[in-house]
Amino acid sequence: QVQLVESGGGLVQAGGSLRLSCAAAGSIISIRDMGWYRQTPGNQRELVATITSGGFTHYADSVKGRFTISRESGRNTLYLQMNSLKPEDTAVYICNAEAVTPMTMVPYDYWGQGTQVTVSS
Repeated sequence: QVQLVESGGGLVQAGGSLRLSCAAAGSIISIRDMGWYRQTPGNQRELVATITSGGFTHYADSVKGRFTISRESGRNTLYLQMNSLKPEDTAVYICNAEAVTPMTMVPYDYWGQGTQVTVSS
């Protein structure tokens, strides 16, 4: 019912920048919190940043001051601007949205497939 499609990943040198996008599509009444998570092989998925429908943001300590999360509510689109990238930022970045649909009428968590970010040293 809700599809999240990420884009913008790629290979970048340390110190470089990337901007990730996540477009939500489907039968959506509203989206509450949205967020970015990341995962590396053999590790648990970890929170990168979240943003509420009111624009309040939260960041993992490891990305504070370097990453900026934002959303375009009218287009149900989420962004992550990543600056001063480090090799340890290498991961699959996954979009999350807490969305209400006509079928559920309550918020459910939806996840994208992820986009690979690789930072070379």
